[in-house]
Amino acid sequence: MFALRISCLCSKKSGGPKSVDIASANLIWRAVIGVCRLSNLQRDEVSIRENLEVGYEVLTIRATDGDVHYSIVSGNLKGQFYIHSFSGAIDLINPLDYETIREYTLRIKAQDGGRPPLINSSGMVSVQVVDVNDNAPIFVSTPFQATVLENVPLGYSVLHIQAVDADSGENARLEYKLIEMTPPAGVAPLDRETVENYHFGVEARDHGVPVMTSSASVSITVLDVNDNNPTFTEKVYHLRLNEDAAVGSSVLTLTAVDRDVNSVVTYQITSGNTRNRFAITSQSGGGLITLALPLDYKQERQYVLTVTASDGTRFDTVQVFINVTDANTHRPVFQSSHYTVSVSEDKPIGTSIVTISATDEDTGENARITYILDDNIPQFRIDPDTGTITTLMELDYEDQASYTLAITAHDNGIPQKSDTTYVEILILDANDNAPRFLRDRYQGSVFEDVPLSTSVLQLSATDRDSGLNGRLLYTFQGGDDGDGDFYIEPTSGVIRTLRKLDRENVAVYSLRAFAVDRGSPPLKASVDIQVTVLDINDNPPVFEKDEFDIFVEENSPVGSIVARISAADPDEGTNAQIMYQIVEGNIPEVFQLDLLNGDLTALMDLDYESRTEYVIVVQATSAPLVSRATVHIRLLDQNDNPPVLQDFQILFNNYVTNKSNSFPSGVIGKIPAHDPDVSDSLAYTFVQGNELNLLLLDSATGELKLSRDLDNNRPLEALMKVSVSGKHTLEVCEMCSSSFRADGVAWAK
Repeated sequence: MFALRISCLCSKKSGGPKSVDIASANLIWRAVIGVCRLSNLQRDEVSIRENLEVGYEVLTIRATDGDVHYSIVSGNLKGQFYIHSFSGAIDLINPLDYETIREYTLRIKAQDGGRPPLINSSGMVSVQVVDVNDNAPIFVSTPFQATVLENVPLGYSVLHIQAVDADSGENARLEYKLIEMTPPAGVAPLDRETVENYHFGVEARDHGVPVMTSSASVSITVLDVNDNNPTFTEKVYHLRLNEDAAVGSSVLTLTAVDRDVNSVVTYQITSGNTRNRFAITSQSGGGLITLALPLDYKQERQYVLTVTASDGTRFDTVQVFINVTDANTHRPVFQSSHYTVSVSEDKPIGTSIVTISATDEDTGENARITYILDDNIPQFRIDPDTGTITTLMELDYEDQASYTLAITAHDNGIPQKSDTTYVEILILDANDNAPRFLRDRYQGSVFEDVPLSTSVLQLSATDRDSGLNGRLLYTFQGGDDGDGDFYIEPTSGVIRTLRKLDRENVAVYSLRAFAVDRGSPPLKASVDIQVTVLDINDNPPVFEKDEFDIFVEENSPVGSIVARISAADPDEGTNAQIMYQIVEGNIPEVFQLDLLNGDLTALMDLDYESRTEYVIVVQATSAPLVSRATVHIRLLDQNDNPPVLQDFQILFNNYVTNKSNSFPSGVIGKIPAHDPDVSDSLAYTFVQGNELNLLLLDSATGELKLSRDLDNNRPLEALMKVSVSGKHTLEVCEMCSSSFRADGVAWAK
């Protein structure tokens, strides 16, 4: 029996700590027919991080028998591990997740390779998965919302924020902090009247490495409590009240403001209400003091009322001083109940428009009249003492053509008496607005063949003034009418053609029109106009000339382009597309004209000696318009033919005398040679047979003359060979036989 101590070292392949685990196993060796018997292994333990890479070697199991096969019997949940059958090495083959399975208990079987095998050795391996910080905190519910009363003390718990972290240990220990608070955070009591809603974020952060965070939004609504006193808008009130004021009439409306939500303020007179002359009611958020009993100036000339405003818990007080005045018997009276005046809109600020007046038969303060505007019309003011109405702002007829002012004249008695009249102010238009075109720029188009007076486009302008000030005329000025090609209808603004248009002459017109009102002085506005003349097919193609002379070398290759016949069309687009064709003279079909570009191509061999000139008629078509031109195709001769010479005879008769001057010296004949090439020149020579110099030969012309050597008065015959050559170095030769007789007649044949 052997005691075996097993050490397992987990190396750090992909992060994670190295760990050493030691296990002991008792192995029993028994020699029974050459077979090893293995005892059971003890429990091994190893710890590995959950983020180890697949393929990591967890540990190696060793047994004493060299011929052992290992296998995992149980505990390999989800197939995370693999044991090498021969080496005993256990590898990680699937990713681990601490949050799913934290421990694997593997049962390992060791079986020897003997016959029969002894399968009685097994052991347990505990694989502890070590947590890594691979999970961010997660808030339990989001967003978080809560309400809190505004009067809670500092430190009051408003809301419990909770997040969870699937990791463990420090990786799952969380701390929280506030972020992005609106309004900014601070330690201060809550006040709903200052801030009713708070919005901020909360961040949860774990203590793992690396740190992982998450955030959630929080909304806190501050609820109102009754923590504000009603507050009167005035510190004290002073007023006068005439003793003949009617019972039930309104004396004064007081207002107290309570900043709390849904507060209901009630009012009551708590002191100073001698003989209960006054009453107060709460209405529309205010306290209305009314006269409850008739006043008596002789009994009390002043009341000092203390008025309390209460929201049920909190209150405020104010004093109201009411001075009773003697009765005001008469009221002011205007001379008229309605006035109508007018003023021009261009009058300066401060202009006096009208003065109205009222009379009061009372005396003293009861007869002193003050004028006021009942409505808040900011354009006007009225002098409170004189009743003169003046302008406070610039008037604009186009914004408002009339105003109706309610003017009240009240005396200074107690109670005040008043009269009201109405002043209608009519605003007279001034020419203070220039015309304005509806567009910054106008564009139109028209075909060039339209008849005269064709409508191109219509201008439209507006003028905010009225009457003649707003009545517009349209016009061209200063040559802006396209040099007279257009005119504009003065009242409608319709632009029409005045003359025949030609796009090929002017394709785009830049016009400028004016809108002029009839005010004094007249105001005007201008606008730019672009008129595009649209093309029509009104121009036939035009050849450069009616007749073309084309010189082409003979023997030009078949299919070669010998010339390009082109025409121009001043139209544009499809109207300017030209097609070419030969319409006359191409019989037989020697040439071909390209339909689109006018290239003239030779379809046959051109031979100057056969034909020196071709005359064809070509046509350029821009449907339905056509033009024609005559093309003279003249061939240029090339030296492509040898001279032609045939056998020839010359017959010469001569009468011989003894006179020395009777010998014939003129031309007796010419070599009958020619060259089909007109441009070639021939050279003539004797090759043989003229050794006796019987004949003289002009090398340039081929003319023959008699030599004086023939003057011997005896018959003579000679066979001669003549050579003719051209510039191209071709040479031809023929024989010429001659006989001469001395009897005075020489025969040549």
